[in-house]
Amino acid sequence: MDKMNRTSWTEFVFLGLLNHTTTHTIFFGALLVAFFIALFGNCLFLLLIQTGSDFQTPMYFFLSQLSFMDICQIFTIVPKMSMDFLTKKNVISLAGCGIQIFFTLTMGGGECLLLTVMSYDRYVAICKPLQYPVLMTRKICLVLSAGVWIGASFHALIHTISIIRLSFCKSNVINQFFCTVPSVLKLSCSETSTYEKGLFLTGLVMLLSPFSVILASYVSILLTVLGMKSIEGRRKAFGTCISHLCVVGIFYGAASFKYMRPGSYRTPRQDKIVSVFCDVVTPMLNPLIYSLRNRDILAVLRKWLGKCGSHT
Repeated sequence: MDKMNRTSWTEFVFLGLLNHTTTHTIFFGALLVAFFIALFGNCLFLLLIQTGSDFQTPMYFFLSQLSFMDICQIFTIVPKMSMDFLTKKNVISLAGCGIQIFFTLTMGGGECLLLTVMSYDRYVAICKPLQYPVLMTRKICLVLSAGVWIGASFHALIHTISIIRLSFCKSNVINQFFCTVPSVLKLSCSETSTYEKGLFLTGLVMLLSPFSVILASYVSILLTVLGMKSIEGRRKAFGTCISHLCVVGIFYGAASFKYMRPGSYRTPRQDKIVSVFCDVVTPMLNPLIYSLRNRDILAVLRKWLGKCGSHT
């Protein structure tokens, strides 16, 4: 009987992000707008890169990967959250919970690693321009991209398997609007102290190791740019990096607040707000930041709009 009780929960109930009040309904509408902006912006960005002959470079190849990750991230969370709000059935199976955890961890870890690869690309382009065609060939870009996806998927798979193998004999109510590792761990009656320490350690490695590479890359870039005699050259070099630095700042700022806070200072309300920013708002901002700071993207977009206007 004790064994049956310890493994009885096979589905969970979300407390959710919103209640059915006027204020929360308006906020729900704002989240849907952010979702569609993120979806439209990233799909348009992907289309521009894939069809534009001027965008067949490593930088745009990695940007297309970033947009794809953002699309996968919002699709993992927002549609389910929206259906739960509209139908008032905030239920998810253990398998569905594992799928959400796997994809959110894969996309989050993948973006972390991809931003590191993108900083290396900018380092080679600015600090070693003559070697750039050799160091960043199509084959090398594909290998780096594969490494990002394999590394992020492997990291996510380890945590997903660890979670779904736990016993859940406490409440089956998750105080979140989607499945996260910390929220599900609270419901387990298994011994999780060792796993929680490992979770914190892997999170630390996944955040700090890539950030160290990014920091080292941009220190080298800064020293190289400051050594340039041409003011126009400096402006152009900084222009190619500023968008990436903005995205890195937003991502690591939100991720640090999400994962590095001590448990005693965390509240479910804070976790929900941070999750909205990390997993919904950030995918909306990324294509806007890269598009508005990129003259080539804006030029092609204006050209498309001009064609649409002439046909109309």
